[in-house]
Amino acid sequence: MSFEIRKLLKEALERGASDVHVVPGLQPLLRMQTFLEKAEGYPIVTPMDTEHFVREMAGERRFEVLSERRDIDFSAQINGFARFRVNAHIQHDTIGIAFHVIPKRIPELDELGLPPTVKSFVDMPRGLILVTGQTGDGKSTTLAAMIEAMNQKHARHVITIEDPVEYLIPSKKCLIEQREIGRDLLNFAEGLRNTLRQDPDMIMVGEMRDLETTSAAITAAETGHLVLSTMHTQSAFQTVERIIDIYPGDQQNLIRAVLSNTLQAVISQSLFKRIDKSGMALACGVMICTHPVRNCIREDRIHEIPNIIQTSRDEGMCSLDDSVQELYLKGYISQQQVLAHLNRPMMLSTELSA
Repeated sequence: MSFEIRKLLKEALERGASDVHVVPGLQPLLRMQTFLEKAEGYPIVTPMDTEHFVREMAGERRFEVLSERRDIDFSAQINGFARFRVNAHIQHDTIGIAFHVIPKRIPELDELGLPPTVKSFVDMPRGLILVTGQTGDGKSTTLAAMIEAMNQKHARHVITIEDPVEYLIPSKKCLIEQREIGRDLLNFAEGLRNTLRQDPDMIMVGEMRDLETTSAAITAAETGHLVLSTMHTQSAFQTVERIIDIYPGDQQNLIRAVLSNTLQAVISQSLFKRIDKSGMALACGVMICTHPVRNCIREDRIHEIPNIIQTSRDEGMCSLDDSVQELYLKGYISQQQVLAHLNRPMMLSTELSA
């Protein structure tokens, strides 16, 4: 083995890297505030290196799963100094590994730059709350901060179903159980069905990624549980459309009615590299399911939701586009970043150029 993986990961953490890539034929790479940099002082990675790393961190059983499925996710804790979400995958008949840093400390909701109304969501007794955004936009951190806020305030039974478990959340006022796909459960949908028999008050589902998981999550919310989950969408409008489109055409009218009753809120977020100082800035949009929003979902007038959000600021709503523009006007991010991420770039580019 040409180098020590623990040393590399520790140095990456000390430098503030968010991700580490270890791929045969290249030096290890660190993602520093969205950009990849070589890990200086480390040799070219060999296929034997990455195979050894996976066997050491994941164990032989999971290595066999990787060999069969060609891809595997798991979490790893290195000497107690940090946790990582790890993806090992086959590429060109060799193993590549991506490590994502999971901070040890769960941030407070106030620290994340989320709108104040998000704090009230942890008081909801039932329904579905979704956090949406692209990979790397901090969805898991927001969910962990919401659970921790609940953990400090309410005595509830919280069960998380994750792939893999990221933040470790110790029980305080809440009883918290965290279950991992591939280690404790076979899949999200089966885990959700079993969880309903374990007397939960709140269930966190790592991702609603298919019809079976989405249906099980909505059923859990419909039957009186608070359900938190994520989707890879960029706005509340897209999120509602995506959920409905997951279902076959002959079921879509029914799911509109069910979703209009169970959906409580959608938090849409995106992270940007700051230009005024080091670090990242969070843009966040919030849709709360008021009666007008519920009517739009039920009556298939989803295209009207953005206008409702725009006119409902007094109720705690805001659009992701407006949040992005606010970061720009404060001097936190560049105009190029804004125009690359807005959901309505043609409409707003003139305003930003003025």
